[in-house]
Amino acid sequence: MRFVSINRRTVERGALAAASGLLAGYAALATAELTASLVRPQAGPVTVIGESAIDRTPPALKDFAIRTFGQNDKLVLQLGILATVGLLAALLGVLALRRRRTGAAGVLAFGALGAAAALSRPDTAGAGDVLPSLVGAVTGALVLYLLVGKVNGPAAQPSGADRTGNAAADSGADSGADTGRDGDRDFTGSSGGSAAWNRRGFLFAAGATALLSTGAGALGRALTGRRGRGAAASRAAVRLPSPASAAAPIPAGAGLRIPGISGFTTPNEDFYRVDTALVVPKVDADTWRLRIHGKGVSRPRSYSFAELLQRPLIERDITLTCVSNEVGGPYAGSARWLGVRLADLLREAGVRAPSRGGPADQLIARSVDAMTLGTPVEEVMDGRDAMLAVAMNGEPLPFEHGFPVRMVVPGLYGYVSACKWIRDIELTTFDAYDPYWVKRGWARRAPIKTQARIDTPKPFARTPAGTVMVAGVAWAQHRGIERVEVRVDDGAWQEASLAAQATTDTWRQWSFPWKPTPGGHHLTVRATDGTGEVQTERRTRTIPDGASGRHSVFVTAG
Repeated sequence: MRFVSINRRTVERGALAAASGLLAGYAALATAELTASLVRPQAGPVTVIGESAIDRTPPALKDFAIRTFGQNDKLVLQLGILATVGLLAALLGVLALRRRRTGAAGVLAFGALGAAAALSRPDTAGAGDVLPSLVGAVTGALVLYLLVGKVNGPAAQPSGADRTGNAAADSGADSGADTGRDGDRDFTGSSGGSAAWNRRGFLFAAGATALLSTGAGALGRALTGRRGRGAAASRAAVRLPSPASAAAPIPAGAGLRIPGISGFTTPNEDFYRVDTALVVPKVDADTWRLRIHGKGVSRPRSYSFAELLQRPLIERDITLTCVSNEVGGPYAGSARWLGVRLADLLREAGVRAPSRGGPADQLIARSVDAMTLGTPVEEVMDGRDAMLAVAMNGEPLPFEHGFPVRMVVPGLYGYVSACKWIRDIELTTFDAYDPYWVKRGWARRAPIKTQARIDTPKPFARTPAGTVMVAGVAWAQHRGIERVEVRVDDGAWQEASLAAQATTDTWRQWSFPWKPTPGGHHLTVRATDGTGEVQTERRTRTIPDGASGRHSVFVTAG
């Protein structure tokens, strides 16, 4: 009977200690969020630890996350961090039951880890970035120390306890609580005065902690939202001028009316997003500036957003593709972009292409979160419609896609051409500087590979009897698509019908009417680009310069 009583008390105290740890973790994160709202939202511990984890994740694992979780990869990472914090906080609470100071010190150690992560980030704005992690850790350590003290309680303290609260005293308190008569009263429901005070004290402290933490978190989110409202107001105030060079009308036959096929133009809300930002930067267009400088820049320039809007703007339909896109993957989208010719800005700064004697062969674009992308200068200045885009599908850029300004360079994968939230352009050489992704094993130069995708029927679909329309899109930006062919099982390649081609910088829809025989079939597609090069069947990974191979789906007919 006594053995059962002791186990029950042990489990009860352990549960209360774990709850104390969870409350301490909650308080730490809430006060850190409040502090980050006063410093800058990107300095919050979950954000800096998450982005540091992204920085250190091997490319293969990063590709797996994108492939498995899609555009929810950041949410999964954040939830994983929160789950880990919760587990560790509960364990520290249990540890603090016997060693209060050690448990509190563990919370402080995690705060130091967050501060170190903040300092390691390339976008660190200053020493202030460590404050959210440190303030949160101190708060969490104090809360844990207080709550575990309530769990142990005065009734559990032996008469000779060390008033300094050292490890030996904590151990003695635990021993007394397990074996002493006072300990029995304290956790078995007896009505002794000390025990009743201890329960009330713990419940009051725990409730106050939860309430105050919730309030701190809510206030932090409100302050962060107030910051974002200024940026939102500046976006709402943008009045887009008419382009000096408008996009050609989309040909009537460019968009096929086939259920399941990707539209010629991808709506903004459906456009893929792949980047490393856990917190989307909210940049105020009224204070934004772009600097152009570096090697071969004889006339450094700086532009405001208003100054860019006053320049002649071009409007173009361009398909973008992410290098993380697997064969047949979803990370490609087509939009109508409005912006300033990038080559014009570079020439005004005195930049010459390498083919014309310019000393710089690489352009480093930096975003407000310090992401660096390296783009070949030759391609930017070879006459293609490379631009600093200010609008997407007739509206100012969405924040998720780079407001107020982003780069768009047709024919190159996004990691070397599509810098969002751009703030700085530096001219340099490939030998002198490796940008973010190159340091992680990706290629310096990355022209988009010819690809075709089957949008319908979907993999493992069961098709009805009769004619089945096989359809999809193909792309080879800046080269165009000349032909698309479909193969059924191991049969001969058969030519598909092509929709009208808008420009060589956009994808092209295709269709193929198929009369299947009953049973399972493999459908495979391949494209030929405007140079006559046929899409390779050789399968490669996305790293280092984009996936290759032919998309195939298995369907069952009849």
